[in-house]
Amino acid sequence: MSGKGIDDLLEEARSRLDRVSARDAWREVRSGAAWLVDTRPAAQRAEEGEVAPELNPIHVERNVLEWRFDPRQEASLPGASYDLRVIVLCQEGYSSSLAADALRSIGIERATDVIGGFAAWRGEGLPVARTVA
Repeated sequence: MSGKGIDDLLEEARSRLDRVSARDAWREVRSGAAWLVDTRPAAQRAEEGEVAPELNPIHVERNVLEWRFDPRQEASLPGASYDLRVIVLCQEGYSSSLAADALRSIGIERATDVIGGFAAWRGEGLPVARTVA
């Protein structure tokens, strides 16, 4: 067997992150100190719900995340910069750890993710909207 398993990769990624609780993420986003980036596919957001629109979540599916946040790319989001505080959200807090670590590797050093993902967000009773499937 060669290479690392996903558990090893996840552990390494998380060792480089200062992960935040759903409530701490909400506080940072509400205050304008961070961008909340939901990397879940549209179908999953439609089924599970999503962060309330008044918090201005950014929906960027995982397969294009680095291109949308790398300021060197033509496809980057307006306002993308290396100084951003980016908090990544997935459904349960697994793929978001890998995504936040990938953002850190391209220079977004304040990137992190939400422990427990959207499930934790919803479980804390934080603002959500149900999308129509």
